[in-house]
Amino acid sequence: MKMRHILIACSIFWCLAASSASAQKQTPPAGGQPKDFVLPAKKTDQLKNGLRSTLVQYGAIPKVTINIIVKTGNVHEGPKEVWLADLTGNLMQEGTKTMDFKTISRKVAAMGGNVNIGVGADQVYVSGSVLSEYAPELVKVLADVLINPAFPASEIDRLKNDLKRNLSVQKSSPQQLASEKFNSIIYKDHPYGRIFPTQEMLDSYNIDMVKGFYDKNFGARRTVVYVVGKFDQSQVEKAIGNSFNGWKEGPEVSYPPVTASKSNEIATIDRPGAPQTTIILGMPTLVPKSADYVALQVTNSLLGGSFGSRITSNIREQKGYTYSPHSVIQNRKNSSVWYEEADVTTEHTGASLQEIAKEVKRLQNEAPSKEELEGIQKYMAGIFVLQNSSPGGIIGQLNFIDYHELDDSYLTNRVKNIYAITPEKVSQITKDNFKYEDMTLVMVGDKKSLEKQRKQFEEARKVK
Repeated sequence: MKMRHILIACSIFWCLAASSASAQKQTPPAGGQPKDFVLPAKKTDQLKNGLRSTLVQYGAIPKVTINIIVKTGNVHEGPKEVWLADLTGNLMQEGTKTMDFKTISRKVAAMGGNVNIGVGADQVYVSGSVLSEYAPELVKVLADVLINPAFPASEIDRLKNDLKRNLSVQKSSPQQLASEKFNSIIYKDHPYGRIFPTQEMLDSYNIDMVKGFYDKNFGARRTVVYVVGKFDQSQVEKAIGNSFNGWKEGPEVSYPPVTASKSNEIATIDRPGAPQTTIILGMPTLVPKSADYVALQVTNSLLGGSFGSRITSNIREQKGYTYSPHSVIQNRKNSSVWYEEADVTTEHTGASLQEIAKEVKRLQNEAPSKEELEGIQKYMAGIFVLQNSSPGGIIGQLNFIDYHELDDSYLTNRVKNIYAITPEKVSQITKDNFKYEDMTLVMVGDKKSLEKQRKQFEEARKVK
């Protein structure tokens, strides 16, 4: 009897194993094509002082995300004021004239959420997420943080020391050094080209300079309030009006004119004995308002901007020169730059650049296959769908089109526009916008080793 049970069990096991092996050999069904994005209904409004708001009911979870964005940042710093915006944001985190930040944090934590302040190149963010019932109260708290910062003079030395430590850490990073040099070449004396302050700059900052920066750059006309999630719309609208109606208009939205410079300069920063070379290779490119911007994004993803891209496959998978190469389209106000970045083994720096040049030239001279392009299009469309699957993602998309002065069709037609790109269009975009011989090259690594490879760097520009 026991032997019979054993035989039955063995038969079942081998049947399951055979079935499993057969299933593994079968080709999985093709994934569905992502559908066009449907922008959730939004309610926009503007107060008399110029502050704008966008409210979107989204999702089923009883939570709400609120992000208040002020159109200012490092871009409004003077030549001797680099990171003054950061110091201003850090001091805002110390609290308001009525509550220190610990009190604010405890108050918002009791609502089931948190508060964050961030300073970027051209935008400042004051944001938080709470349970839906507390949405009006969060509006009041965030407005207090933004409108009534205490700017305690007693904390400025501590915060300046924090910035000094942060500066020391970043200046020790080859990636940061390469980025600083690259941006200084592309943007020259524009604020976008000034990445790091000096220790002397940080030492010179005082509370009056912080208050001056705030007074000069913050105000209702530069501010947009985004509210996305589940919330009582009438109560939130009322809270926005009550909290912000009395705020000063402040300056109009204004960004200093910018011209990104095209240069084929080769710059080297010496790191004696470094086992790797950090390279950044790039040039100015199309801005989001360009009719060919989506085609540029598709081309970037195929060339170097995705894990399965050509450059990544070449110098990472096939050659083993680097672990994590990637290309990026970096957007600023009225300016965009494309660049490839990688940490490559020192002795293969020249060879890596030659392979990158070959991939650029190959895509210029030979359109990708339909199958290769479709894989990239599915990847991009899928990523776009995921980006719009959360309140924070929705806010990010709405802010993008507002910042770059695009209409809603950029979002609603994006999937369709991605799939409209042809192999021939990718090749043409590469010819027009990825001219290797016009690219700026920055290398941070062992200078002696790099000098020995200079002929390879120069030959890369001549690749046919």
